Amino acid sequence: MPKKLLLFCLLVGSAFLPAQLLAQGQSKPATEATRQVLSENVAALDFADQRDFEDARRGLIAPLPDQGRIVGPDGKETWNLDQYRFLTQKGSETCPATVNPSLWRQARLVMVDGLFKVCERIYQVRNADISNMTIIEGDTGLIIVDPLVSAENAAAALKLYYAHRPHKPVKYVMYSHSHVDHYGGVEGVTSVEEVQAGKVAILAPKGFMEAAVAENVMAGTAMSRRAMFMYGTTLPPSPQGHVGAGLGLKNSYGSKGLIPPTDLIQNDGESRNLDGLSFVFLLAPNTEAPAEMHWYIAELKALTAAENCVHTMHNLYTLRGAKTRDPLKWANALEATLARFGDKTEVLYGMHHWPVWGKERVRELLTRTSDLYRYIHDQTLHLANQGLTANEIAEQLHLPPALAKTFALRGYYGSLNHNSKAVYNLYLGWFDGNPAHLYPLPPVAQAKKYVEYMGGSQAILERARADFARGEYRWVAEVLNQLVFAEPKNTAARELEADALEQLGYQSESGPWRNFYLTGAQELRQGSFTLPKNRPQNNQAQHLPLDLYFASLGIRLDGKAAWGKTLTMRILVPDEKQEWLLYLRNAVLHAEQGHTETKADLTLTASKREVMALFEKLLTPAQAVAKGLLQGESVKLQEFLPLLDNFTPDFAIVEP
Repeated sequence: MPKKLLLFCLLVGSAFLPAQLLAQGQSKPATEATRQVLSENVAALDFADQRDFEDARRGLIAPLPDQGRIVGPDGKETWNLDQYRFLTQKGSETCPATVNPSLWRQARLVMVDGLFKVCERIYQVRNADISNMTIIEGDTGLIIVDPLVSAENAAAALKLYYAHRPHKPVKYVMYSHSHVDHYGGVEGVTSVEEVQAGKVAILAPKGFMEAAVAENVMAGTAMSRRAMFMYGTTLPPSPQGHVGAGLGLKNSYGSKGLIPPTDLIQNDGESRNLDGLSFVFLLAPNTEAPAEMHWYIAELKALTAAENCVHTMHNLYTLRGAKTRDPLKWANALEATLARFGDKTEVLYGMHHWPVWGKERVRELLTRTSDLYRYIHDQTLHLANQGLTANEIAEQLHLPPALAKTFALRGYYGSLNHNSKAVYNLYLGWFDGNPAHLYPLPPVAQAKKYVEYMGGSQAILERARADFARGEYRWVAEVLNQLVFAEPKNTAARELEADALEQLGYQSESGPWRNFYLTGAQELRQGSFTLPKNRPQNNQAQHLPLDLYFASLGIRLDGKAAWGKTLTMRILVPDEKQEWLLYLRNAVLHAEQGHTETKADLTLTASKREVMALFEKLLTPAQAVAKGLLQGESVKLQEFLPLLDNFTPDFAIVEP
C-alpha cells in the first residue's frame, strides 16, 4: 500500500506528535480556589500507603536504556522519558499546586520504567509505551503478549529483554484485545514473512480483526481529533502541562501495523499448549474492547484479565468518542474469571500498570473492580428510574467508601462522572425527556441569543471575572464558551475562558479530563491545532475488509453535491476473490457483493490495494485506464471522485 494511503478513520492513537512539534504553553499558576479544591478532594485518601510503589518497582531488572529515549531506524524519536523527569527527580514526592495530588501519584507510578520479572518465565517491559509488553518464556521460544503501539518501541522492548535473558526466538504473539496499543507494534517483534512461513503464530480472541479495523471506521476522523484532546498530544510535558494519561504516560510516535491472527480463541474455556505452557482462555467480548480475552497459565499460577482489571477506573465511554461499553458484561467477565481462577492464582498481571501478587490481593482487586462497574450500572439506573437526568445523576452519584478509597479504582482514566452518563446513554440515549431540549438552536445561533439576552459581551465579561475570582470555573467556562462562539475573535473572552479551563485541568484527577481542559485552554490562547505535514505511517488500512471500506466511502460522500448524480461500477478484486457492484442512487452510495450480470457504466479489475488507491485519489482514472484496470465510461468516475471528501482531524472544537 502506498505510504500516503492513511485512512484517518484508523488514526486514533496515531496522531501523537514528536517533541519538537509540541507548543510551548502560556500557563498560569494555580489559584487559591484551586488549591482549596485539591486539598478537599484528596483528604480522604491514604497517601502514606506505599504498597503500589513497592509493587511497581518489584522485580526490576534494568531500566530503559538511553534515559528512556527510543529512536527508530529512520532516526526519528518515538519515545523520550527525559522530558518527564520532573515526575521522578528529587523533590517530586511533593505535588505541585497545578496537578491533582492523586493524579500526580499515579503519574509517578506510571513513570517506573524498564524490564521486570513478574514471576518465573513471565517478564514485562513497562513505560516503553502507554501499554505493557509481556514476554512469556516457553520451553524453546518466546510468547510476546501485546506488542505496544509502535514497531520501534516494541523492537526496543524486545532488545532490552534480550540484553538480560537468553536469546530465544519469538514463536507466538498474542493480542489480548482489539485496541491499537496492544497490536500496533507487532512488526517490531516479528514479520509478515515469518508468520506466513509458519515460524510465528498469532493468537487473538474471536472477532479481533473485525473489531480492530472497524471500531473507529465510521467516525474515525472525529475520534482522531478528539483523541488529541484526550491524550494531550500538543501539551508540553510539565507540571502545568502534560503529566500523563492515567492509563499510562502517553502513546508512542512511530509506525503502526497489523498482522492478522493465525489462531482465534472461539469459546470460553479453550486451552492451548504453547511451547510447554498450558493456557486456558475466557472470552470477554464487549467489555473494555469489542474483542477481548483473559487467560490463566496453570504451571505459573499466573492470570491476566487483559485491560479489564488495571490500576484505574476505566472508561465506560471514552472521551475521544466510541460506542458505550457495557458495565454489566464487564463485571460479569471479571466475576467469571474470579470464580474459575481466583483460588488458583498467585499473580495477576495486566496490559497496563503493575501486577499484584498473592491470592488474597488478586481476589480483592478482581472483586472490587467487578463491584465498581456493577455499582455504577445499578445506581445510575436506580437514580434514572427516580426521574433524574444524566447530568443530575453525575452530580449525585458517589462510590461507597471501600471502593472510593481504593487507589486502583480512582478515576485516573475514566471518571465516575462521565461513566454514569455513559450508562444513562446506553439505556436511555441523549434525550433527557425535557421537550425544551428536544430541538435546540445550533451552537452559534444559540450563543448569539445567549449573549444578547445576557446584555452583551461586556456585561458577560464583568460577571464572569467576578465569578472567576470566586473560583466558579465550571460556570465561567460554560458562559464564556457561549461568548466565544458568538464572537470568536473576542480576545478577552478567549483568555478568560482559557484561564477557567486551565484551573479545571489543574483540579482534575482524571488524566484525560486534565488533557481536555488544558488543550482547550491552549487552543483558545494560541489558535486551533494545525495538522503536521509529516505524520507517522499507519499501515493498518490494508486490512480493512472491502465491505467496511465501501461503507466508509458512503460516509465520505458529499450527499448534497451528489443530488441527481448516478454511477454504476463493477469492481472485480482477484486477490480477494471478490466481485462488487458499487452504485450511486438518491445521493446514497451502495455496495453489493456479486451482481456481476448487472449493466454497469464501467468495470474496474484491480487488486484491493489498487482499488483503495483509486478511491483515495492516489491513482487517477487516466492512470487506471493506461494500466488496463479500468474499462468503460471513465468520465463518470472522474465526475464521481470529487464527491468524496477527504477528512482531516484538524477542525475546531473550542471555537466555531
